Amino acid sequence: MFYYVSKILWFFATPSNLLVTLALVGLILMHTKRASLGRRLALFATVGLLVAGLSPLGNALILPLEERFAAYRDDGSEVAGIVVVGGTFDTEATNVRGAMALNETAERLVALGDLARRYPSARIVYAGGGSEFTPDTTAEATLLEKTIGELGIASERVIYERQSLNTHQNAVYAKALAKPMEGERWLVVTSAFHMPRTMGVFRAVGFDVVAYPVDYRTAGDVSLLRPFAFVSEGLRRTDTATKEWIGLVAYYLSGRTEELFPAPR
Repeated sequence: MFYYVSKILWFFATPSNLLVTLALVGLILMHTKRASLGRRLALFATVGLLVAGLSPLGNALILPLEERFAAYRDDGSEVAGIVVVGGTFDTEATNVRGAMALNETAERLVALGDLARRYPSARIVYAGGGSEFTPDTTAEATLLEKTIGELGIASERVIYERQSLNTHQNAVYAKALAKPMEGERWLVVTSAFHMPRTMGVFRAVGFDVVAYPVDYRTAGDVSLLRPFAFVSEGLRRTDTATKEWIGLVAYYLSGRTEELFPAPR
């Protein structure tokens, strides 16, 4: 039941879905005694779609998330291990085609390949079971295991975490598999906009990690001045950022993180 309720709630929490729904409701009401309300709703939704789709709103929402943790700088310290947070695969296409089919977070796997070569003795954990919102039948970690040869990495080099369905479980199960020792340096790789929530969760479960953000969506402050060329691009950026902000609040209220907006220490 929770699965279906969460799906419904998230559908209407997504700005693009919410605005389209309001527009449709407005159009329906325009043919009833509530025509005046319908016109206002339709106008509001149309303007909202244009603002979210063409203005830099999505960049303004995602930029603070991306810049919360600075890009990793190698200071020569030994790296004991690397945790890569899943969410990179188009699971259906990968299963059907038998080759890696990646989504817009593919840089996480690029980083996995790069770090595996730079730190040949580091342990690697790929934390990826599935998603709370998509009932995938094949764990992402299993898809990586089947296709990892495309990265030029031996399959046995990676520890595959297949149970997690969300960021909190990523941290819990990754820690159980990694068994980090006190004083070891572990890197955690995920999208820059997802890094604050990731760091908060790993800290909460007692897994001391160093941020390795990738998959930047903006070019910094200059992106605040640039409108989007396509409405779909702006809506996608706004949806992504909104989901992450909602996730931060939800994780804080549920006790999965100890900070509302985790920061570097």
